[in-house]
Amino acid sequence: MTGRVWLLLGVLSLLWGGSFFFIGIAVRELPPLTIVASRVALAALVLLPALHLMGQHLPRERKIWLAFFGMGLLNNAIPFTLIVWGQSQIPSGLASILNATTPISTAIVAHIFTSDEKLTANRLLGVLLGLAGVAVMLGADLLGGLGQNIAAQAACLLATLSYACAGVFGRRFRRMAVPPPVTAGGQLMASTLMLLPLAALVDKPWTLALPGWPVLAALLALAVLSTALAYVIFFRVMAAAGSNVNLVTLLVPVSAILLGVLVLGETLLPRHLLGFGIIALGLLAIDGRMLRWLKNRA
Repeated sequence: MTGRVWLLLGVLSLLWGGSFFFIGIAVRELPPLTIVASRVALAALVLLPALHLMGQHLPRERKIWLAFFGMGLLNNAIPFTLIVWGQSQIPSGLASILNATTPISTAIVAHIFTSDEKLTANRLLGVLLGLAGVAVMLGADLLGGLGQNIAAQAACLLATLSYACAGVFGRRFRRMAVPPPVTAGGQLMASTLMLLPLAALVDKPWTLALPGWPVLAALLALAVLSTALAYVIFFRVMAAAGSNVNLVTLLVPVSAILLGVLVLGETLLPRHLLGFGIIALGLLAIDGRMLRWLKNRA
């Protein structure tokens, strides 16, 4: 992890932390499917010409496009929709904290569906700490029966499960020798083809009132900055640092919480911050380096 990689990781955390902020603005005037469809469509319009400028093009093989649709469903369509719907009812900071459990979901899914990423002792410890952190955040709601906004929080957690499945599913692109930027562009195009008809059928966006300029600006920023540009940086960090790119999930909630509190006037309960602290310990345990450092110091 060079200084340049850490810098890119910080920029990526701002871009993805900003996505929760931009969604927080957009959900005030637009329904979830319209937001998600606009996000992937605009991002594809930006990224695909960029691929052409880089001398890369989308493949034509049927099996690769089937993989693009599978990845687009798991990595974009399902989680984006769940997060946007959830964030229409809970603060952006809380949604970003719940999203930070993605590596925990990934560790569980990878253990079940792969042969080379089984749960080790430190990974198991991380998963248990992560689940404890989620329980701290949701405990009061769960004990309250129906619970205030429990469905929205559950939707954000289900989104992390979809991201985890996408992480395992996406391993096939390396075997098929598809370059990471092409994978990003292909999945965005596939997501657009899936979501635009669905949004038209469900939301009928042409019947909606024209949103104000803050919402339009938020949509544009969500697509260009938090999706197209973020994907380019994400795959570059992954190429340089491998799975260490998952450390970005520790930084994203900080950016999202600060933007939500300072600009959107949101508030978070102390148990939400306590739960995030426990989740952060779980992520560090999964990463393993802190445990190795403590062992070497002992």
